[in-house]
Parts: sequence; C-alpha cells; structure tokens
Amino acid sequence: MTQMTIAGLQLDLAAGNNLDTVVSKIRKTMLRYPFIQMIVLSELAICGAGATTASPRLADCEERLCRLAKELDIWLVGGSLMEDLDGKIFNTTPVINPAGEVVDRYRKMYPFYPYEKGVSEGQDICVFDVPGYGKFGVYICYDMWFPELSRAMITEGAEVLLHPTLTDSCDRDVELAMVRATAAQQQCYFIDVNGTGEQGLGRSMMAGPDGDILYQSAGSEEVMLIEVDFDRVRRCRERGLMGLGQPLKSFRDASHSYPHEGMANRSKFLDNLGKLKVPART
Repeated sequence: MTQMTIAGLQLDLAAGNNLDTVVSKIRKTMLRYPFIQMIVLSELAICGAGATTASPRLADCEERLCRLAKELDIWLVGGSLMEDLDGKIFNTTPVINPAGEVVDRYRKMYPFYPYEKGVSEGQDICVFDVPGYGKFGVYICYDMWFPELSRAMITEGAEVLLHPTLTDSCDRDVELAMVRATAAQQQCYFIDVNGTGEQGLGRSMMAGPDGDILYQSAGSEEVMLIEVDFDRVRRCRERGLMGLGQPLKSFRDASHSYPHEGMANRSKFLDNLGKLKVPART
C-alpha cells in the first residue's frame, strides 16, 4: 500500500486542561471516519501554553493517549505537551503507534524565543517509519522557520512532514507561504495543524510535493482529511517537481559547502545582530 489516510484535528479548545475534550473529539472522529490511520493534533492542544502553568503535563496523560491509540488502532501524533525532564521543561510531541507504544518523543528544537520563556531546546530531529507506507518527520511551530531542520529530516528519508503549530498572531500568512515553499523545496507532503478557539486562529494547511495546496481550513473547528500517496512523493523526487526541478538531487550532487555549516564557522555577521529579546517601543 502507498496511500495512507491522515486526519488533522483543528480543534476549538480552551486555554488549557483539554485532555477529556481531546479524547472525546478523537473518538468521535474515528466513529465518523473509521478508515483514518493517523491523527495529528495542534501544538499544546491538550495543555495550552505556558512553560510552568500548562496543564496537564506529558507525564500526566501520555499513558492515556497510548491506551487510546491502541484501542482505536491508529497512529497518534499528540500535538505537543510540556514535559518536565532532568530539571528542564521541553515542548514535546509524543509519536504513538497503533500498538500503544511511544516510538519517539520530539522536543522542539527552536522554542519561540524570546516569547516562549522557560522552555529548553531539544537536540534531536524526529524521523519515524510507518511500516508498509513510508517515513515521517515531525517538528513544532517555530521550527518551520529554520529550513535546516526540514532538510535534516528529508536527508534521513522523510516523505511527509507533520507540523503541529499554535499561532494566534498576524504572521500566519507568512507561515502559510512557508508550508507551500517547504513542500516544494523538500518534495514532500506537509501537514500543518493549528489550533483555534482560545488557543489559535486556525487556517491550517496541507500541501503536496509539487507545492500545491491540497486543503486550507478557515478559522473554525474542522476535521481535515488527507490521503497521502507515497508513490507521488517518490515519483516527484525521481522525475522532478511538475517534471521540472529536482532540488533534492541537485542538493545531493553539489560540489560546494556553506560557510555557516558547523558552529566553528559561524558567520561574524550573525554575532553582530545583537541580543534575542522582545523589541522595545520606539
């Protein structure tokens, strides 16, 4: 099989403490669409924002999410939750398989500094395999602004990028442009799921490997269905985007490197940009 049905849940949620609501929404989604094989939630859907105040924490509900995935026989990418680990706080996405097992936990590598205070940086990308279908990569919200992360996951074989996000601000149009651009540059599916209600403004987007918009939501609660065709990704990568550009092959075959690769070669220009802080009134 090369087709897999995925649902992104753009949910109308309160600011926090949404575990029961989310579980109920997932159950109702599967009752209506029993053919779904994977469900993806938005960033911090269950617990809401706030490094120290978000509730529940990952440790409080991961086991329940595992039982739910096993009961419903689905892959569950649980948006993200605040995780307390080794004296630090991470914004973490658990990836749970249909056996109810956590196959990976992705910790957001680029917290939205200086606004996402108190959240530590994760250190590792997340690429996981769905047997019989293909490979997925996961990153969270602001991570998308760093193309190095997309490239790193694609280099490890990812064919679909899952992007739980939580945006309630005026830069949403810019993010949607990046959804399409990333899908085209990396020749992959891109599934971007935002929250709504008290958490976000919705407008989630799903794009295909030619950079085409497969679906874009409005601002209200929606169950967004997409059938990912892994053969389409592989054909695009073999023959080129619309039969034209083959950026992954060109990147692979290039004879040059970049001066910013490796911290030891970091550009002095970047060091001169000043501190990362909230802008002052002018």
